[in-house]
Amino acid sequence: MTAIQDYRSSLDDARSRRYGTFSYLPEMDGARLRTLVDYVIAKGWTPAIEHSEPEHAGGSYWYMWKLPLFAERSVDAVLDEVKACHREHPGHMIRLMGYDNRRQTQGTCVTIHRPGHRPGA
Repeated sequence: MTAIQDYRSSLDDARSRRYGTFSYLPEMDGARLRTLVDYVIAKGWTPAIEHSEPEHAGGSYWYMWKLPLFAERSVDAVLDEVKACHREHPGHMIRLMGYDNRRQTQGTCVTIHRPGHRPGA
């Protein structure tokens, strides 16, 4: 059996911090982000975009970017909103959520941008 390694992170080093399971993966490129948005839409979930300053991203409150994209079926429209959020808040972390309105819960919530990267680059 392979030994499990500790992921070294520090409050002093914002780039070392992780926020959720998928944040341990490399930054999403454009194709992977497109696939994620397509998945959210295909499941019938409502896409929503949130952002936060890195120093506050560990808390439970993130800012909502506009309103959730109710009934949005265009992957490109959602990606355009992600890019607009990043242009407006380049130093913030950004996450994409898919709200499942039937179960009244989040179907997914993935950090898609960390400062120092371009979302979907």
